[in-house]
Amino acid sequence: MFAVENGLLGDPRLQAISDAIRVVPHFPKQGIMFQDITTLLLDPKAFKDTVDIFVDRYRDMGISVVAGVEARGFIFGPSIALAIGAKFVPLRKPKKLPGEVISESYELEYGNDCLEMHTGAVKLDERAIIIDDLVATGGTLSAAIRLLERVGAEVVECACVIGLPEFKGHRRLKGKPLYILVEPTQ
Repeated sequence: MFAVENGLLGDPRLQAISDAIRVVPHFPKQGIMFQDITTLLLDPKAFKDTVDIFVDRYRDMGISVVAGVEARGFIFGPSIALAIGAKFVPLRKPKKLPGEVISESYELEYGNDCLEMHTGAVKLDERAIIIDDLVATGGTLSAAIRLLERVGAEVVECACVIGLPEFKGHRRLKGKPLYILVEPTQ
């Protein structure tokens, strides 16, 4: 679901968020149109509006866990978690978390990767959202869902600032809702 379908149609914040995201052609390789959120972070109003829209959505949904996917989910997740009174749980690349972890492997367009989470960070029946900056094929979000569900959490929704339109048919989120603020125009 796009934010515009959730009562935000015509909301000028969405256009400002979209305008604040720089597109870098051919990065990190030829043919990729990289959606660079670092320019969004340089715009305090657009950055705040991004967080505020997510907070407004999740404030009254009984969310106790905001799980942020490394690395850009770490930018938005903690602010959202604090504002809604939830804990923030980082989902990291391998060997980045000290102590005991559980891991979940997943496939990328160009290989394999893995997400890890501290054991005991999420408890049975906790209600969670997963946040990242962008969804393409959904592989990373799918791994995050599996990781949280393995410990008995209820994944309520996945949330991303940007959704790439050319990959809509490839999302593999096990039927979990996906909330997207903006979609780049090509």
